[in-house]
Amino acid sequence: MEIEIEETGERIILPVKALNLLGEILKAMSQGKPISIVPLATEVTTQKAAEILGCSRPYLVKLLEEGKIEYTKVGKHRRIKYEDVIDYKKKMKEEQKKRLIEMMHVDEDLGRYDS
Repeated sequence: MEIEIEETGERIILPVKALNLLGEILKAMSQGKPISIVPLATEVTTQKAAEILGCSRPYLVKLLEEGKIEYTKVGKHRRIKYEDVIDYKKKMKEEQKKRLIEMMHVDEDLGRYDS
């Protein structure tokens, strides 16, 4: 898709995927959601990974030591691929959703929930 930059009149060609991504970014920004764009190969500290997941750093370290999220060591410090943190977060959200649905079905079976 070709677009024109208003200020310069320059025309550039953008792949549709890039245009869709830009649309999602602008929509999130208009809703006041924070936006962060990082290359997938970026590595984060344990503190940053814990912030992304919304958990404590000690809990994150436990996840790393249990092998639930891959990491590398740089000297004494652990580094986690940003992509791996996001993948784990998505997996946990899917698991939570699955458990909530199971709980709703149990409540329905027991007559505690009107559908």
